[in-house]
Amino acid sequence: MKIGFSRPTLNNDERQVLFTTFGSYGYNGLQLKYQQYSEYIENPALFSETWGEHTPNIASGLIAGSRLDTAGIAQLRALFAFGQRVGSERIIFCHAEPRQRLSTSAIKGFARTLTELGKEAQQYGISFSLHHHYNQPVMYRNDFSLFFDTADEQFVKLTLDTAHLVKSGIEDIAGIIYEYRSVIDNVHVKDFAAGEFQVLGRGNIDFTSIFAALHDITYNGWLCADEESGSGLLDGMRTCAQFLLPQRA
Repeated sequence: MKIGFSRPTLNNDERQVLFTTFGSYGYNGLQLKYQQYSEYIENPALFSETWGEHTPNIASGLIAGSRLDTAGIAQLRALFAFGQRVGSERIIFCHAEPRQRLSTSAIKGFARTLTELGKEAQQYGISFSLHHHYNQPVMYRNDFSLFFDTADEQFVKLTLDTAHLVKSGIEDIAGIIYEYRSVIDNVHVKDFAAGEFQVLGRGNIDFTSIFAALHDITYNGWLCADEESGSGLLDGMRTCAQFLLPQRA
């Protein structure tokens, strides 16, 4: 498994620290939040020039969120081209459509649309991975079946997020891993307690069965600490690395 890190940054100084120090903690790459790369989408050469020769590691994953309207689809298509130029492996898509009142047919329609976008992404050498999410179309246990029974798994993969599963009422994370092993290509490892995201190891999620399931299915994708607890940047990088690096062996 490759170990990644992702965290929002408050300003350019924090972004500089994140981009230049993540490797010293043992991470193989970053999965960037939209605000950390969006200013460069129309000028990928400037991104590479600004952040040096190791940009594929800095931008190994690009996280983006939008609706599947005309503007959102155009944004995704721009990311395919940008990701190809900066050496990204995948787009991690958060579907910013509220879950409430969505019909079964709507979720299936989203699956078909994302399949077509996944086909386009592959033409750029980019994998397209859906990040399920609290209060987004793939939220409840049955939503996973609705979506992935319709989507073509050749073109749409799954970013599994431990805390968003728990927040959405899904406690059997290992069961999700076993059932969707063929589509999981990215795992966001995040802790959760008292309704809030926590630094890894400081929340209530028991990761023993989660890591056991990943090892049992011989998962060899990314294991990314998605650190959204609001703690200090360096403390979060250090603590999450100590938590995840033993899983790489």
